[in-house]
Amino acid sequence: MSVRLSGPPRRQGLPAVDRRLLRVRAGRILRALCHGRSELSICLLDDAEMAALNASYRGRRGPTDVLAFSLLEGENAEHRGRLLGDVVIGLEAAARQARARHRALDEEVARLLIHGTLHLLGYDHHHEREARAMRGQERQLWRAARGAEQ
Repeated sequence: MSVRLSGPPRRQGLPAVDRRLLRVRAGRILRALCHGRSELSICLLDDAEMAALNASYRGRRGPTDVLAFSLLEGENAEHRGRLLGDVVIGLEAAARQARARHRALDEEVARLLIHGTLHLLGYDHHHEREARAMRGQERQLWRAARGAEQ
């Protein structure tokens, strides 16, 4: 298993994330999903960079909290090796959500990582039935991500 972590951009005032804890949690999530031999790319971005990606790939204005770019399907899927894809997390959006939900930033980032990783694997939430299944899986993965921290 390999977790590649990049970002956040070097800019004053961005909230700090425990990168070691994020890598540990990512490994636990992958193992819980039976993808312990897979690779995962995680990228932490600021609002400006997330807004640019959101506009380019989803046609929506403004920043979002998480985007997932799966390599499991598409025209180049056969060349992906063990890499599942990229989970891109908006660090400033995560910080706003953490404050609003009275959570630690590291918890909110882990929850966004779980959500994005499930999207990489084909989960979605456009319909209520899908959303219920995804929420259930997210709860299980959150318990796995916390591991011995509980």
